[in-house]
Amino acid sequence: MTVNDHLDELYGLPAFTFPEAGEETGLPEPETVAWRVAVEVYESAESWAETFARFADTVDLSRVRALIVGGWTDAYDESNKEVVEAIVAVADRLTALRALFVGDMTFEESEISWITQSDVTPLLRSLPELRWFGVRGGNELAFPPLRHERLESLVVETGGLDAEVVRSVGACDFPALENLDLWLGSDWYGGTAEVGDLRPILEGARLPSLRYLALRNSVIQDRIAEALAGAAVVPRLEVLDLSMGTLSDEGAAALLAGQPLTHLRKLDLHHHYIGQEMQTRLREALEPAGVVVDLGEGRAGSDRDGDRYIAVAE
Repeated sequence: MTVNDHLDELYGLPAFTFPEAGEETGLPEPETVAWRVAVEVYESAESWAETFARFADTVDLSRVRALIVGGWTDAYDESNKEVVEAIVAVADRLTALRALFVGDMTFEESEISWITQSDVTPLLRSLPELRWFGVRGGNELAFPPLRHERLESLVVETGGLDAEVVRSVGACDFPALENLDLWLGSDWYGGTAEVGDLRPILEGARLPSLRYLALRNSVIQDRIAEALAGAAVVPRLEVLDLSMGTLSDEGAAALLAGQPLTHLRKLDLHHHYIGQEMQTRLREALEPAGVVVDLGEGRAGSDRDGDRYIAVAE
């Protein structure tokens, strides 16, 4: 995923934007696309709820498999509560829905730290068959603990994720969850989580099926690496993703000194501050065992935290 472009697919289906009023002709079959419902932020005569009502009246919701929520009317100043309420109101008709993403806005529509969310858990509670759920934007985001029997992937993209949300996600029971992707962000943009807030996730007791763990886009990447060196969840993982953050030689050394990582299929560290010598050590330790080590483009050259930056902030 990237914040520079709209999603072009979701759940293996190509994205298709539901058209403006009066243009609802020649639409694809409901189950063949991921439907994007959006309005121009601050520039639309029609509210998101009104657009969605047209969508619900035009498309057979019982056949919709993937739904993308784009911009809503006042995404900077108003929460997406009306979005959540509108989807919940027709949840009993969305019987085939398996994937939902809320907040598909590029930086030109709204910087990620400006997107105002709300409590999004009513969506999960009302859609028990959902397999994939994602949200972009951490401003006012709430995620009270819940249990969901079917959810397999959870993605939370932010420039700064509040510690309470991190703790709440850790307190959820997700027996089927295989993929967890949290963008923790920067304290400049509301990222208040510390390593201790991640403890339930690192212990993994409520995530028995977890195979892909991404704790990325973070200014505390070295501390996270140190915690992962002995975390109980690591041996069951296939992919560990610490990319997009400020990982340095210190964090990389902690990973190498900790428990073995040779069982991984991939270690993703792209956008990092690891020096060339340590990069070589990582490759020599893991690649002979078949681990794909993604170091991408490094940004080594500064040993000072204040000179490092995450990939996605404002």
